[in-house]
Amino acid sequence: MPQTNDEALPAAVRRVMWRLMPFLFFMYVIAFLDRVNIGFAKEEFQAHAGISEAAYAFGAGLFFIGYALFEVPSNLIMQRVGARWWMCRIMVTWGLISAAMALVNSETLFYLLRFMLGVAEAGFFPGVILFITHWVPHAYRARCNALFYLGIPLASVLGGPLSGLLLELDGAAGILGWQWMFAVEGLIACVVGVWAFFYLDNKPADARWLSQPQRDALQSAVDLEAERKREHSPHRLLTSLVDPRVLYFSLVYFLIQCAVYGMTFYLPTQVSAAVGGEVGFAVGLVTAIPWTVALLANLAVSSGADRVSQHRKRFVAAACLCAGSAGIAASAYFSSPVLAICGLAVAAAGYISVQPVFWTFPAAYLTGTAAAAGIGLINSLGNLGGFVAPVAKNWVEETLSSDSAGLYLLSACGLAAAALFLLSSRLPAPAARSTAHPAPEEAR
Repeated sequence: MPQTNDEALPAAVRRVMWRLMPFLFFMYVIAFLDRVNIGFAKEEFQAHAGISEAAYAFGAGLFFIGYALFEVPSNLIMQRVGARWWMCRIMVTWGLISAAMALVNSETLFYLLRFMLGVAEAGFFPGVILFITHWVPHAYRARCNALFYLGIPLASVLGGPLSGLLLELDGAAGILGWQWMFAVEGLIACVVGVWAFFYLDNKPADARWLSQPQRDALQSAVDLEAERKREHSPHRLLTSLVDPRVLYFSLVYFLIQCAVYGMTFYLPTQVSAAVGGEVGFAVGLVTAIPWTVALLANLAVSSGADRVSQHRKRFVAAACLCAGSAGIAASAYFSSPVLAICGLAVAAAGYISVQPVFWTFPAAYLTGTAAAAGIGLINSLGNLGGFVAPVAKNWVEETLSSDSAGLYLLSACGLAAAALFLLSSRLPAPAARSTAHPAPEEAR
């Protein structure tokens, strides 16, 4: 018996989750690993390449300057040419540049490659968020975002031991351990990028792995939702870039990323100090503990968030941020290695779990070219937190002569983001441009 529309839509969404989401989060595993693997190689890399502590902090964050400058243009190009071509281009170019990090022998080359890595990867994350809106109706989107966000904890659960193992190849074939790490992990991105070209489809209507009723039901649902959002969202490129809600959530995301990347770039070093060992395979395994907790929390939080209204999701987001801030402050306060690792686990769980919930807000408001530009702008301005955090953390610690002061600063960023989430209900409601269709509750 052929499926009815009511049966075809849930079946199509389930099929999308099984086929697309694992591949998208696998891509994000590689993206995040290539972005932060420098944290695992920090000490050896600095020693052999002649990189000072201040230069490391500046170079680690410089990635996000290139990323921010080219984020919106990259997302607009993907909106025009489709995900297959553009995701392939992004992954292959960033893989080659990441592998070239193995050649760094000066601070200047370090700065150049980190900036170019940001330029190459620009558009990947907001491109996937935009891609998901083309495939998944809003009611299922927090869970889909969460499956994609599994890439962050999984990159560290798997990437920590992998990076540590590659570092232990030090001297094999006359190549230093940190050079092995950059080269191997960069080339993996190139291979997956080519795979993406053959695996992804641009929209549900192109998906031969869905039945015809499923393709029709899913495309109709996504198109109808986009049409309804046009009544309340900016529909022009420039309008979306100066929209108060877009700018407000850019600030929220900036504070979240300050906390996330400030912790991520230094997590292996913190774990190493807590357990009293050098960064290698063993420390990589211990580093995986906080991210394993984050992975499980991410799934639980996103599943619960999809069961509440968009208005109440802000309380879920604020709770996650408060938990993350408490965890990172605890990791700084306690001298016990066990308690410090537990604090980092709570911090990772809170800061990772909030992000899939966060992206339901702009995705519920923006559509079309405005979505491509708005989501790109939020991500680009927000990710500047990845530039500011390591520099600010290093400056605060040197100024106050305290190794824990930087962690308290990151904790404060998370609390500020929580406050802004709670205050977001006071933002003026967007005015409707048309009364042709009643706006759904989820888009308000």
